[in-house]
Amino acid sequence: MSNRLLARRAGTRVLGQWLPVVFWLIVIMLESTDMMSAQHTGSFLLPLLTRIFGRIDPASFDCLHHLLRKSGHFIGYGILSLLLFRALRSTVTPRLVRVGLLSVALTGVVASLDEWHQTFIPSRTGCVQDVVLDTTAGACVQLVLLGVLYVSRRRVARSELASVN
Repeated sequence: MSNRLLARRAGTRVLGQWLPVVFWLIVIMLESTDMMSAQHTGSFLLPLLTRIFGRIDPASFDCLHHLLRKSGHFIGYGILSLLLFRALRSTVTPRLVRVGLLSVALTGVVASLDEWHQTFIPSRTGCVQDVVLDTTAGACVQLVLLGVLYVSRRRVARSELASVN
């Protein structure tokens, strides 16, 4: 196989690993706009939840709305951390702990930049607590992922040992 063909295949592999990360970063960026501010999501969610559950008192809705928004942070940045792990592991280093730590660090950087960006949008606010929540989400995903991969590796090692005996 020629060097050019090998380089093209490697480039395609790298693009295939990083494209989901880029897509998810765009999703996060769109969620940081005025369109997804608490005012706009509240005006959409209240009629939807009222239709599903009936009348909701304002205090309960405010609490539920806040909980849904923070859950969105946790899930969104958890997904980013997972996608970063996948891309970094296959294109930078296969060392699991190093990839996990780098994924959490990059998740924190993106969260920080996102919150900073929101300080320039009149209907949004940048919040250090959201950076902590987002980075925590990334760390939780990495801990679960590393645990799953550790257990998986042990099972493979045991089955290989059993097949040798």
